[in-house]
Amino acid sequence: MPAPSPGYSITVRAEAPAAIDTTGVVAGAVAEAGGALTALDVVESRGQSLVVDVTCNASDADHADRITARIAAVPGVKVRKVSDRTFLLHLGGKLEVVPKVPLKHRDDLSRAYTPGVARVCLAIAENPDDARRLTIKRNTVAVVTDGSAVLGLGNIGPAAALPVMEGKAALFKQFAGVDAWPVCLDTQDTEEIIRTVKALAPVYGGVNLEDISAPRCFEIEQRLRDELDIPVFHDDQHGTAIVVLAALTNALRVVDKKVEDVRIVVSGVGAAGHAIVRLLDAQGARDIVGCDRHGALDPEARHTDEFRGWIARNTNPRKVRGTLKEVLAGADVFIGVSAPNLLDEDDIAGMAPDAIVFALANPDPEVDPVAASRHAAVVATGRSDYANQINNVLAFPGFFRGLLDAGVSDITDEMMIAAATAIADCVHADELNASFIVPSVFDPKVAPAVASAVRHAAGGEGKG
Repeated sequence: MPAPSPGYSITVRAEAPAAIDTTGVVAGAVAEAGGALTALDVVESRGQSLVVDVTCNASDADHADRITARIAAVPGVKVRKVSDRTFLLHLGGKLEVVPKVPLKHRDDLSRAYTPGVARVCLAIAENPDDARRLTIKRNTVAVVTDGSAVLGLGNIGPAAALPVMEGKAALFKQFAGVDAWPVCLDTQDTEEIIRTVKALAPVYGGVNLEDISAPRCFEIEQRLRDELDIPVFHDDQHGTAIVVLAALTNALRVVDKKVEDVRIVVSGVGAAGHAIVRLLDAQGARDIVGCDRHGALDPEARHTDEFRGWIARNTNPRKVRGTLKEVLAGADVFIGVSAPNLLDEDDIAGMAPDAIVFALANPDPEVDPVAASRHAAVVATGRSDYANQINNVLAFPGFFRGLLDAGVSDITDEMMIAAATAIADCVHADELNASFIVPSVFDPKVAPAVASAVRHAAGGEGKG
């Protein structure tokens, strides 16, 4: 069973006898059910009884029900209600619009709105570039999805994708001061998505594409980059690739190997896998083997998918054949962005000494991290309940901060490598070890370091 997680946090409100050991007995019930107690508060006292709020983490919804049942089974305890803390957090959404200027009297209104605003409108009509200076455009990003590939949930549609996009927007603001807004489109037609984003573009300083299925995401991103004068970034591709490169940079430091010398196997050649392979190639990796569900991509085969074809043509220099398990034997690095439980402990044991394993499928990784750690020197996942969480929030807020400050539209490999280097360097040499290869997402140094690196790679500190 997976470890208890804050994603399945509940608060059980229960009435219990007013005895000296009440809280201890209730806490014991949570432990017996395998829950992780995070708080136990007495909220009411009524003569012979107490009302307590028991807050704990579960591993899934069924586990939460079992914990509740175990609490209710304690003699004399009556469960009043159970609150799912994750759903409570999302009630009413996670974003709001707050004015930046005072609107307290007629004078304020006359300048912020009519008649004064007309002067600003005419100034922009005369010089459209002034929109960056005189509107929200210079600090605003559209978080665009069609809901076709949301997290590990698949094609759940735009309305169901909205909580994720709200969260993404909140992270932009929290970590880099960027105002982002969810744009969930009720279409999965490539041409209509491109046309709609282009029509919305005058409001925004950048576009963050999110959770759009491959291979359509590749064409959508490339077309929008070609046809818009603002940066377009597909976080599932490039955000993941940046953080993977940062983590690999430090993992290789831990095991004293160089990227140009190691054998790398990448499981998954969709959006994330394609971007990871390309960025590792740009960084100097010489021996990468990309694998799909059938095994290693054949460099001599014809691929109708041009992106899969690029991987086949530009990787696998030894022309190895075989399944993922077969080609992993003797490899130095495994990077998984594919599906759960593809590998077992024996597969990791067959890798090279001091192997590195990044099992990033979410919520269940390609191999059990604990089992992998018995044989690999460094193990990372996408989960928050294991060491070395490879999380895109390390990259995209600072990356867009740098792009917006620099006022550039092109995103280059040099910018992404610079961002990855900045993230890696936020872990100082005296902090670096096998369980700490990437900084915390809450490290206040990360976003400014990434933004500075991107501005420098873009050729300056910005256009203002």
